[in-house]
Amino acid sequence: MRTRAAAWLARSLAGLSLAMFLASITLYFLARSAHVPSSWGASLTVVDLLVFVPVLAFPIVGALIASRRPENPIGWICLADGFLWMLLTMIDYYGVYGVAKRGSVPFPVAIYALSEWLWVPTVGLLAIYVILLFPDGRLLSRRWRPLAWLSGAVIVLLSTTGLLAPAPLQGLGGIRNPFGLEEHPWVTDAFYVIIPLLPLCILASAVSLVLRYRRSRGEVRQQIKWIAFAASFVGVVYLSTTVSGLILGPETTGSAGTSPFWFDLLVYVALLSFAGVPVAVGFAVLRYRLYNIDLLINRTLVYGSLTATLALVYFGGVTATQAIFRTLTGQEDQPQLAIVVSTLIIAALFNPLRRRIQSFIDRRFYRRKYDAAKTLEAFSTKLREETDLNALSNDLVGVVRETMQPAHVSLWLRPDKASEGEQAE
Repeated sequence: MRTRAAAWLARSLAGLSLAMFLASITLYFLARSAHVPSSWGASLTVVDLLVFVPVLAFPIVGALIASRRPENPIGWICLADGFLWMLLTMIDYYGVYGVAKRGSVPFPVAIYALSEWLWVPTVGLLAIYVILLFPDGRLLSRRWRPLAWLSGAVIVLLSTTGLLAPAPLQGLGGIRNPFGLEEHPWVTDAFYVIIPLLPLCILASAVSLVLRYRRSRGEVRQQIKWIAFAASFVGVVYLSTTVSGLILGPETTGSAGTSPFWFDLLVYVALLSFAGVPVAVGFAVLRYRLYNIDLLINRTLVYGSLTATLALVYFGGVTATQAIFRTLTGQEDQPQLAIVVSTLIIAALFNPLRRRIQSFIDRRFYRRKYDAAKTLEAFSTKLREETDLNALSNDLVGVVRETMQPAHVSLWLRPDKASEGEQAE
């Protein structure tokens, strides 16, 4: 495909995805105004709508990649995945609104039933083929072709059995699937037999990316670091949110309860972090600021550990102070002085603790660069004290060999002009 035609097609699909998202917002508010019964289990909270906001990054980044690198299928896969996400969102709210308010829109149940199979290619494109073909759009080797074909077959079979399964539609109060083959209940059993193959294909794709990373060097390794970092960050944030929700309990985090501010903030961070995956894909494929990933990982490790440590010290200090105050005075209310003192302690610990964590992470994860920095620091100290030119020359060559590890080192010293004049006389 020519670059101009590819750019036009990619931007058109991205624009259509954005239009479907705006339509989804309208249908969302219409569905809320229709007073959908809570027994339906429909996703009509603000958080449920915010889930799809970061997904907008997929069609945008996909269009950017496809218009500039039309030969790389990664951009088209991201674009198609974002398009399917927006379509899935729109038909969900369309069906809920149409069923809740009869006669408002045509064929609400039939259109809603399409989501029973549409989620399968949406998940498969992102979790399997982006990982399997990243970053150049090619398989690691011919040995991985069976996995690509198997994944495609699993997606097709799951989509077909999901669409034709005779079962109630989730979120519509028990309405049966209009496309379901009621006389063939084995279709539902076939769906549940095939569905374990999907996570296995995802796991195999992840193994392919790990092997690609181990065999790669230079630029390709930096590209893989981008998507690995984004996926790891999303996983850690979602895991933290899940564990926090389990600790607080459903009565606190559920729709009927009032969750703490920090938990709501963590939920929003988890939702927004998902946008980092397509952004990382765009940085890696377009090779924009490619080598900044090491600095980004370093800073994330440092400030993530620092934040967790300071939060633990703060809440631990406040809790301990409250317990001591309650024991001594018998009062339940915590004095404001305890919070002020804890805040001052956190402020005093910030810089020393940051330096210690930075030093630990440099030694543990960036040992080669850490050793090089220490070597240069030692040489700069010696440079201020050494007066012998020959000794400095040997030390300089040694430092260059140790830190940069070149194939050959040569040192040229400009002759002294005074010495040249004496030799001429």
